Amino acid sequence: MPNQIRPQPGIMDIALYQGGTSKIAGRDDVVKLSSNENPFGAGELARTAYQRAGLDLHRYPSTDHASLRAAIAAHHGLDAERIICGAGSDEIITFLCQGYAGPGDEVLYSQHGFLMYPISAMAAGATPVKAPERERTTDVDALLAAATERTKLVFVANPNNPTGTMVPVSELERLADNLPPQTLLVLDGAYAEYVDGYDGGAALVDSRENVVMTRTFSKLYGLGGLRIGWGYGPAHVLQVLNRLRGPFNLSNTQLDVAEAALGDAAHISRSLTENARLRDWLAERLNACGVATDTSFANFVLARFASAEQAEACNAALLADGLIVRQVSSYGLPEALRITVGDESACRRVAHVIAGFMEGQG
Repeated sequence: MPNQIRPQPGIMDIALYQGGTSKIAGRDDVVKLSSNENPFGAGELARTAYQRAGLDLHRYPSTDHASLRAAIAAHHGLDAERIICGAGSDEIITFLCQGYAGPGDEVLYSQHGFLMYPISAMAAGATPVKAPERERTTDVDALLAAATERTKLVFVANPNNPTGTMVPVSELERLADNLPPQTLLVLDGAYAEYVDGYDGGAALVDSRENVVMTRTFSKLYGLGGLRIGWGYGPAHVLQVLNRLRGPFNLSNTQLDVAEAALGDAAHISRSLTENARLRDWLAERLNACGVATDTSFANFVLARFASAEQAEACNAALLADGLIVRQVSSYGLPEALRITVGDESACRRVAHVIAGFMEGQG
């Protein structure tokens, strides 16, 4: 009898997400700059908490994440009752699509937005819709023009990945206030900590019933390997998301290490200071040798070349020197390379290789 087992419609149309490459065959001096990881890793307090967590591997974690939610609330000045924790902010994005979008619905995002938005939308049976950007920056007018009676979610990463650009809070307010009444605005703040004075959208959440914020411990806190994220939203949204969340979706290790990381002021300060310094330095060096970059508000720069072929050739030159960056053709930017801001040695190597490559192009 032929196989009649079939997945839900749309599942097999999903293009698999490809993470940043981390290895080069035959080399042991590789520097990975493809996943926007903190070059200093996790802080000392987080590493200590990780070691201690090994003593309780036989214990189930709490189901309500109360201690971590309280720590997040205290650190950011939020209401702990309206915080939800997940396996990276990706899981919160999945919950939102599961809870609010399905067949016949649309999930709207900007042209070069994070790939998990369309993936999660399609997994829920909804239709992803892209709105054009303006010079690789989220265009609020374009999003509003694309919103229809079928639009249930709008995702805006601010700063955006992979462009590093961002829009002011006043534009986010205008977007929230003019969306259709059935639409929820999701502000993805994975890189919000890198913007001085920016709350990631928390004030918008507190002042409106149609805005949710997502955040992560993967970037600034250096905990990408543990997969810890969180969301903050109106009470009516949390009532939905908590019904979708598995009771033990985070382990004791994840909960304890994330809480410790929040309190490591020295590590946070060093990471932010060095990122800002080296990001500006790297952008200046790239611009000086003829490689354009937009002003980045994150922990990476988007290097733009004259063509997709030139970007591909430069990527090959970087790989030959043991440097792995991210090609972003899947984001609609084949002429660009996304380069994580590493430590000083890594940034100098990148600048040296790209300068040499561009000199050879002349």
